[in-house]
Amino acid sequence: MKRILILVQLLLCSVNLFAQQPGNLTLSEIPVLGISGSVSLHFISPEKISYVDLSSSALIGDIPEKNILRVKAVADSISSLLARGEAALVTIVGETFIAQYRLSFLPAEKQHLATTQVEILPQHMKPLDNSAIGISTAEMRANALSILKIRSKKVVKHSSGFGVSLTVNHIFTLADCIVLDLSFKNATNLDFNVDELRFKLEDRKINKSTNVQSIELKPVFHLYPFEQFKSVYRNIYILKKATFPGDKVFNIELSEKQVSGRNLKLSLRYSDILKADTF
Repeated sequence: MKRILILVQLLLCSVNLFAQQPGNLTLSEIPVLGISGSVSLHFISPEKISYVDLSSSALIGDIPEKNILRVKAVADSISSLLARGEAALVTIVGETFIAQYRLSFLPAEKQHLATTQVEILPQHMKPLDNSAIGISTAEMRANALSILKIRSKKVVKHSSGFGVSLTVNHIFTLADCIVLDLSFKNATNLDFNVDELRFKLEDRKINKSTNVQSIELKPVFHLYPFEQFKSVYRNIYILKKATFPGDKVFNIELSEKQVSGRNLKLSLRYSDILKADTF
């Protein structure tokens, strides 16, 4: 009998030690949120949500915005959720963190206590190794806002036509990215309705006998939406680093939506990119 008691004590001790190991997270340590069948629960992430797991089929979720997760109970499952009380475990993975929450389903008389909106706070996040993505969206935004505070009389390149101008104020390197600080001016009385702003690698000299090679580069981040500007507009664009030979140029093309729209092109040489400052 004594031997059995000793074995039980050792087993309990080993379980307790395992639960208390640094880096482990138990269910009892995960924050609990109350939900109801009448309202949705919105999680607000400080950065883009990459992955979501709901541990119960009684709940459904979607991502209406890149940093918002919406979760609600399936109507046919409400009675079973009421019987169980605890609904599910929600796991949310961002670019640089993982966070988990336990959802507890509330009866009708306690629905006023239901949580409808949750901001994912640092104390609920466990950091992840983000070396593969280089830099997070939150870091891009913070750096872009800092760049907006920089003022300089000297510009990298300028192009104008039809009363509209495009200026490259600064070029920076940030981790494995190129940051372009662009300004747009409209000296006319007509608002400029933006159709596209495109970034391309193209041949510097085009011969009729050769095929034109054009490679479009898509920004991985831009600070503000760019749909229209009346007089002056400034925005920050971040692209992945790209090297190109001397016979190619980096073109920035701005076009207007109207049929007789105004179009601008500004060309940067590889030497302009190489002169980029580290931010």
